[in-house]
Amino acid sequence: MKVSNFSVDSAPVLSAPKRTPAINTPELRQLALRWFMHDDPVTKAQALMQTPAGLGVDAQRELNSPSPQPGRGALPLLVPHTQIKPPKLNTPEGHAALVHSVVHIERNAIDLALDVVWRFSGMPEDFYRAWFQVAQEEALHFSLLSEHLQTLGFGYGDFPAHDGLWEMAERTQNDLLARVALVPRTLEARGLDASPAVKNKLLSVGDLRGGEILDLILRDEVGHVALGNRWYGHLCQQRGLEPVATFAQLRQQYQAPRMKGPFNLPARRAAGFSEAELQALLTMA
Repeated sequence: MKVSNFSVDSAPVLSAPKRTPAINTPELRQLALRWFMHDDPVTKAQALMQTPAGLGVDAQRELNSPSPQPGRGALPLLVPHTQIKPPKLNTPEGHAALVHSVVHIERNAIDLALDVVWRFSGMPEDFYRAWFQVAQEEALHFSLLSEHLQTLGFGYGDFPAHDGLWEMAERTQNDLLARVALVPRTLEARGLDASPAVKNKLLSVGDLRGGEILDLILRDEVGHVALGNRWYGHLCQQRGLEPVATFAQLRQQYQAPRMKGPFNLPARRAAGFSEAELQALLTMA
């Protein structure tokens, strides 16, 4: 599929949903753990969006969670991805099921960003502030898509979903290098590749609002993948590792999904992938 030139400034500016009153907030990483464990994704998203800037960061503290998983209340029925058979796109159910699948991705993306903030200690302060901002942006995406899904006559949880994103988070919970390599730089980068096709599907059924939201998400996700690239490079340099060879080794070690085209090369370049990495990507596909 031919992908048009990508510009991070091309997405429309969309307003955020109404927010709840501010809450008292603790240290940033403790707050991340609190919302990571919270069951209701709507409340979680609203709280994250209105969290003030400038909270303190205790980078050295080891935090513990009673569960390695995020709060799971009100989740859709989770099934293996091979069992998800969405209705035809040109039906109301099929249209809503497509939007629902993206809502679920964004719900997982909130928890993935929060998990990085609370789980991994000892990084520079700006690491935690940047990933908490990612969680806030994912919360906005989730809220916009959830509201849009409701205008279609459905709600989050009305369709089954799979848990592939979180499964990779569990595999990489003991190694930050593997986490940034295989979540933002792999799974979320696949979202950059898929976004144009998903947008085209929505536009094919007249969903202009859905297309606008996808443009906003793509713009933000380029920044999220770029953040993964930044810290992957930082950790490789810190550990004396060659990035391209190490990435291939981590993909094999943690059984990352096979990379499939078409690839959104303009968006990947904007996110900081080198030409050597893009060539390796095209070779492994």
